[in-house]
Amino acid sequence: MLRTVIDFLKSAVYEEDENTEFNYRFSVFIKLLGLSVAFSIVLGLLVSLFQSVFDLDFGEHAIEEALDKYPLYVLFLGAVFAAPILEELLFRGPLFFFKKSRYFKYIFYASILIFGFYHITNFEITTTTLLFSPLLVSPQLSVGTFLGFIRVRFGIVWAIALHAAYNLILAGPVIVLKLLDIPLE
Repeated sequence: MLRTVIDFLKSAVYEEDENTEFNYRFSVFIKLLGLSVAFSIVLGLLVSLFQSVFDLDFGEHAIEEALDKYPLYVLFLGAVFAAPILEELLFRGPLFFFKKSRYFKYIFYASILIFGFYHITNFEITTTTLLFSPLLVSPQLSVGTFLGFIRVRFGIVWAIALHAAYNLILAGPVIVLKLLDIPLE
């Protein structure tokens, strides 16, 4: 599956997958979800390693503030429903309008970059944060690639579902730990 996504990235064109069988699409969905989570965990660990080795301060992450500020059900609904719907419509929904454009490939790449770097707002904006922003948003850049791929091949609903499942897997445990009053550190 990774090879398929890489080949797609080399010459991205808006081409929907002709196989509309649910089992096939669900199988691709699960593979992309696994890749998205795996890449994000590895890249997140790399960020933590850089932060530790070079004693970098990226400030408080937005999730920490949100956990203190909002009820858990609001965080859950926001992470698993609101954010996937809004972000997919905003960042990948417009790809449809460029599907016949000879510049589609560049619009596609731009959508990944804008989505990724939008997430720098999850950190306190400092000189250090800005200098390391490509590393800090690398998990979002990678998931943005997989979301863009499934959006083009299967449609916006599949991209929303992948985004929601991804957020559930990564944010769900944090919410459960907070619900059980187990310290996160």
